Amino acid sequence: MAAIDEHGTGELWVFGYGSLMWRPGFDVLERVPARLIGLHRALCVFSHVHRGTPERPGLVLGLDRGGMCRGIAYRVAAGKRAQTIAYLRGREQVTSVYLETMRRIELEDAARRQVRALCYIVDRGHVQYAGRLSLAECVHYVRQGHGRSGPNREYVLEAVRALEALGYRETALHLLAERLGQHETVVRHHDSGIGIELPDA
Repeated sequence: MAAIDEHGTGELWVFGYGSLMWRPGFDVLERVPARLIGLHRALCVFSHVHRGTPERPGLVLGLDRGGMCRGIAYRVAAGKRAQTIAYLRGREQVTSVYLETMRRIELEDAARRQVRALCYIVDRGHVQYAGRLSLAECVHYVRQGHGRSGPNREYVLEAVRALEALGYRETALHLLAERLGQHETVVRHHDSGIGIELPDA
C-alpha cells in the first residue's frame, strides 16, 4: 500500500465513505462525489470508542476488499495538509483498526478526474475486524452500541441519509436502517450490498 507523506507540500485529497461524508471536520477547498474501485463499504468494524465500548461494541463502516465504493472526495489546501492528516489520525486511528493509504479514485464530475486520495481501509488482522455479519447480528450490535460520538443507531441512519443525498442506495444498509426504525427509504436505485447477508426472500 502507498504510504501517506504528511510532510508533503502539495494539496491533499481525502476519500470519505462513512462519517466523513456528513461530518468531515476539516477545512476543504472542494467537495466532489467520487468512487473507489477494488474496495467496498461494509459494516465490518466493531466500534470500541466512537459508537460503542469494548464491553458493548457497536458497528461502524470500513473499506473492505473487493467491489466498488461511492463516497465524497475532499480537496484540502497544501497549507492545511499536515494539520488535516493529524486530525484524521486522531479521529480514525484511536485503536489503529484502519490502514492509512493512498488510493486512486475517480471524481464523479464532468471531467471525470482521477486523483490519489487518502483512504482508511480496515485491517483484517485487527481484533475489531467483524467480517461478514448477518442482518440480525448487525441489528443487535447497532442497537446496543453507544460511544464517545453518540448512539450507533444514529450513525447508521446518518450514513443512509448521506447516501440518499448522493442519489443512490445500498440495499443492505437501507434494510438495516428500516429495521432500526424511523427511516423512510426515498431512493430506489443503484442497489449494492455492503457486507451484510440478506435474509432469504
